Amino acid sequence: MAYLSSQPYRGTRDLYPEDKRVQNYIFTIWRRVAEQFGYEEYDAPLLEPFELYAAKSGQDLVNDETYQFTDRGGRNMVIRPEMTPSVSRMVAARRQELAYPVRWYSIAPFMRYERPQRGRERQFWQLNADIFGVPSLHADAEIIAMADATMKAFGATNKMYTIKVNSRQLINFVMAEYLELDVIQSQLMIKLFDKKDKITHEEFRDQAAEIFDESKAKAGLKKIALLLSAKTMGELPSLLLESNAVREVQRLFTILREYGVVNAVFDIALMRGFDYYTGIVFEVFDNHPDNRRAMFGGGRYDGLVGLFGVEPVATVGMAPGATTTEDFLRSHNLLPILGSTTEVYLIVLGEALKGAQKLAQKLRSEGVNIEVDITGRKLDKQIKTAVKKHIPFLLFVGEKELEEELYTLKDITKEEEQRLVFEELVITVKDYRHGDWLE
Repeated sequence: MAYLSSQPYRGTRDLYPEDKRVQNYIFTIWRRVAEQFGYEEYDAPLLEPFELYAAKSGQDLVNDETYQFTDRGGRNMVIRPEMTPSVSRMVAARRQELAYPVRWYSIAPFMRYERPQRGRERQFWQLNADIFGVPSLHADAEIIAMADATMKAFGATNKMYTIKVNSRQLINFVMAEYLELDVIQSQLMIKLFDKKDKITHEEFRDQAAEIFDESKAKAGLKKIALLLSAKTMGELPSLLLESNAVREVQRLFTILREYGVVNAVFDIALMRGFDYYTGIVFEVFDNHPDNRRAMFGGGRYDGLVGLFGVEPVATVGMAPGATTTEDFLRSHNLLPILGSTTEVYLIVLGEALKGAQKLAQKLRSEGVNIEVDITGRKLDKQIKTAVKKHIPFLLFVGEKELEEELYTLKDITKEEEQRLVFEELVITVKDYRHGDWLE
């Protein structure tokens, strides 16, 4: 007999309770920060028409990375690979009814068919936070400030991460005016810049040379070298310094300082892969030597809502991923100890199960999460189960305890026991809970 595999589909992972606790911790911080900034939660369908993504998401994502199928009605559908087109569709559907600025967020799963690697899975979860209806740089600054606040909420310090900032308007100016590339060459060069850190210097140089017209390759490579050597905006070639795009980025940094964001830096090589970005773009980078990589990013995309036949709406958004966030937290030892969501394990002594169940029901009515051992096993096996499940309290209940209404509660971590009446049980558990990250 051939047995079924116990392994999950490649690029996905099973979330056992200990894994789900980590994910829920990340989701809780995300939700808390988003709502502190005035963002409200929404959701959208997991399935969308193929053309929704074909319009603006980028050819690599649409052609190579989407899970596509034809449904029974003959419609070409995809499992959503990102949320931006969906939320833009939702805003377009109620364009005239919404109160602007619209501040929305979602925490949702997505799927992309790509090569699984560290920090990148085929099924993944993201926070998506977007502000609609603000054309000024204050919206860009708010989203970047929210990204910074999210990192701080996890306990990160400024030294642990860097926020790299660029402008798609500046990128377009660089490609057309500085490097003198046509539209197709510009698209190829942007994609090459986007993967610059994933290939060798020689590979980058050779591929860049192929993009230029043969007569302009030598001069073009020198211009790129000069461009990439600029560590600040002040070091950019004079042609770029005189552009409106550079002045816009400079104004953004002034606003970011007012928000208290001090670890944002300019990076002329930052591209962001999606075709729909129209203005400021940014990425948050992990500075840990074992995990030095882009964790997440975002930017301005003012044109997507207009694709649905309504007036365009100025939009800025970001999308942190749960997996890269978890990698960051583990690299910097920022994950808290996450115990079971069950607070009390009730150990039944002797023949007291019926009375123990009544006590458990009473505790649940007071908001206590309690699991009752209904197996009838020996005391030591019941205790081992509670310890293995990382449940913080043991409650011992026998006929004597029920009769006296006085119960033994043991704090497993502190190895302390107390004899408590019902009201004291509730207070002790809730006091413990108030010291937890969930509160």
